Amino acid sequence: MLLRLMLLLLCSLGLSFPVLADSAKVLTTIKPLQQIAAAVMDGVDTPAVLLPPGNSPHNYALRPSDRRALLNAERIYWVGPELELFLEDVLGRQGNAQALLHLPGIRVREQLQSINFQADESEHNEGHAHGHEHDHGALDSHIWLSPDNAVHIARFMAADLANLYPQHADQLTANAEAFVERLSELDARLKERLGPLQDRAYFVFHDGYGYFEDHYGLRPRGIFSLSHEVQPGARHINLLRQQLQKAGASCVFTEPQFTPRLVDSLTQGLPVEKGELDPLGGGVQISARGYEQTLSSLAEQMANCLEKL
Repeated sequence: MLLRLMLLLLCSLGLSFPVLADSAKVLTTIKPLQQIAAAVMDGVDTPAVLLPPGNSPHNYALRPSDRRALLNAERIYWVGPELELFLEDVLGRQGNAQALLHLPGIRVREQLQSINFQADESEHNEGHAHGHEHDHGALDSHIWLSPDNAVHIARFMAADLANLYPQHADQLTANAEAFVERLSELDARLKERLGPLQDRAYFVFHDGYGYFEDHYGLRPRGIFSLSHEVQPGARHINLLRQQLQKAGASCVFTEPQFTPRLVDSLTQGLPVEKGELDPLGGGVQISARGYEQTLSSLAEQMANCLEKL
């Protein structure tokens, strides 16, 4: 009773609070998918998210409350085992979960695995020597960073959720099309902003921005971590240092979900600008325009650094 009174008081003050994941009808695994769902479901319902802020899907471990949320949700959206490997066994047994990476119409790219984006045989052999096999054909799971993929996801969600909210089918469709229109306008502005920066040198913490980079004609000079599960070896570190020296003035981007101590040591004494990119949009509020703000923030963070070079 006391809790109910407190919630009513918060509402009367105009304050908001997140939907509890274990009581939500629609659950997404990561925040970017929640943002797209929030745009589609605007005025209908509020989607919840599984991963708490600041956590990465690359190394997350399920809590008991997460398992309850997954059991209680009527619809679950995830990228797929290529990203949320910790959910492969759980969601493989649930018929209400949709792996969005495998939707028809989604453009999928391969994950880049070498420092210079070529088949570096010596680096590849070194990986084998230490028991790590880097798959040069692995699929890139960061599909939400492509505006074109976001359009496909939104339209799929609208059609799919019409089965869950049949009385709101028209609104879901209208919401999705409004999202597509707004995203098209934003995309044009971002292309204008990022177009002049395509030849600027930059390095990223991990290969998580390929869809965004492909879409806007950007290309990093190097990657600090081959993967989140494998720490870079001595050869990779030496190659990175050489690449940084060769690039001259460049931007180096880290991420808030990780503490890349390697970056500080590699860039010491070099003419680099540092920035931070957040592919999950951790600081963006959940709203109908949250995905657009996430994409815009990523472009802003990148452009602000590259424009200094």
